[in-house]
Amino acid sequence: MAVLQKKIVTKTSRSAAGKRQSALAEMTDEDLMSQFQAGSVAASNILVERYSERLTHYLYGFLGDMRRCEDLLQETFLRVYRNRHSYRRIAKFSTWLYTIAGNLARSEYRKRKRRRLYSIQSVNRDNEEYEMQLPDESFSPDKHAESIIQDKYIQQALDDIPASFREVVVLRDVQQLAYDEIAEITGLPMGTVKSRINRGRTKLQTLLKDVYPFYEPAPA
Repeated sequence: MAVLQKKIVTKTSRSAAGKRQSALAEMTDEDLMSQFQAGSVAASNILVERYSERLTHYLYGFLGDMRRCEDLLQETFLRVYRNRHSYRRIAKFSTWLYTIAGNLARSEYRKRKRRRLYSIQSVNRDNEEYEMQLPDESFSPDKHAESIIQDKYIQQALDDIPASFREVVVLRDVQQLAYDEIAEITGLPMGTVKSRINRGRTKLQTLLKDVYPFYEPAPA
């Protein structure tokens, strides 16, 4: 009898847990964040599941380095955990999350750029010093053929356009975020966001017209 009662209790507990999980899965990001702030680990796990792949697309599109993207993805969610109580519902959770990831990506890009640039003191014909940029051979798009962004040509083209254009193009055309959300994430005026997206797309089309003639950016 005791064994039967234990089985019934266990089955009931599992059923209740399943219902709670199902209810959480139907919540908005903001409601899940409220649950997470109240101590729900399950709510946190759902948010991680919802955004891991999307953030990986974003970070890889920005940096082109899958291993580093995985590190930054973990760091993003770690910062979400550490700063969970600073989040306020007046902001969309996705905007807050992308702002954290974007700050990390921009910081990584600046570090990488400093490592790539070697200030070589030289003298030109006018006896003026100048900086010579040496190529960075640490990244090759061919090494990431199995990455989430499958087309190596698009990724290579993204790597070749300025970071200021690359970020907004990835947010718009890969992540398909709204212009106002991109403006909030990047801290740029709406007009600047639209201008950079258009200029970035133009540069991509120029780079891809020969190697990838079927490339079409997302509609404006």
